[in-house]
Amino acid sequence: MTYLDYKAIDWNRIEDAIDKATWEKLTSQFWLDTRIPVSNDLDDWRNLSPEEQDVVNKAFGGLTLLDTLQSEEGANVMRADVRTQHEEAVLNNILFMESVHAKSYSTIFISLNDSKDIDRIFHWTNNNERVQYKAKRINEIYQNGTGLQKKIASVFLESFLFYSGFYTPLWYLGNNQLPNVAEIIKLIIRDESVHGTYLGYKFQLGYNELDEAEQAELRDWMYDLLFDLMDNEIAYTHDVYDQVGWSEDVKTFVRYNANKALQNLGFEPFFPNATAEDVNPVVMNGISTETTNHDFFSQVGSGYLMGEVEAMDDDDYDF
Repeated sequence: MTYLDYKAIDWNRIEDAIDKATWEKLTSQFWLDTRIPVSNDLDDWRNLSPEEQDVVNKAFGGLTLLDTLQSEEGANVMRADVRTQHEEAVLNNILFMESVHAKSYSTIFISLNDSKDIDRIFHWTNNNERVQYKAKRINEIYQNGTGLQKKIASVFLESFLFYSGFYTPLWYLGNNQLPNVAEIIKLIIRDESVHGTYLGYKFQLGYNELDEAEQAELRDWMYDLLFDLMDNEIAYTHDVYDQVGWSEDVKTFVRYNANKALQNLGFEPFFPNATAEDVNPVVMNGISTETTNHDFFSQVGSGYLMGEVEAMDDDDYDF
């Protein structure tokens, strides 16, 4: 008897319960940028200073490039090292949602800027040394690294490098500005939280199968990568945020999320003075809003209903 080289996926026989839980989590929180009325934030946008608008645009430009990398390479390069068929199905979902994330920034740009401004944003992004460095550094690992190195790089990108850009909309949300822009970012953060946790879990399975010498070698490699990316991220933060005086606060937020990335990979936090209590409380308030769930296994937040997000009126700010 001749058999084909294909095996039908059976979701009734699960090898790893985390695969099924992650699939259900990601599909239950599906969303699209077109269902959020970003143009309702135009009044807030027009009241920002030119410097503040520049910060927002640059932050989102950098995020667009990183999400483009994730949608084109990130989940794709993990396929060769999957442990189960269900893991590959989860990666398919992650790959698609990274494309949704990348597109979402264009929705924000076209809602708030004219075409010439948008062209300037993408020119800056595609030619910025710091943005290009982190993309090239991560992609080099995606193309040439081991399976576990690729997972480290992806978790660092998802749980750490994105957050210098996320700081901006969370700050404005905490100050009751740009709520619809922030709603998109909260939804992206919700996805990235699951992506980083899931790939970190898969990393830990493989890491725990290594002997002590192999673990030590990989751990040293990981910290070398972390320090290199952090040096670049600090410089990038100054490039973007010095003009509005936020750089020190953003650096604390970046270090806080680098510690979260390490925890996703199963390691202790490394950077001191970078706990949730050290982060600007306005930003932590934004990231902790009830429409966003930052924990892995919770259900979709009851505060989020697709298509029913509305811009806030001035009266809503009177407490």
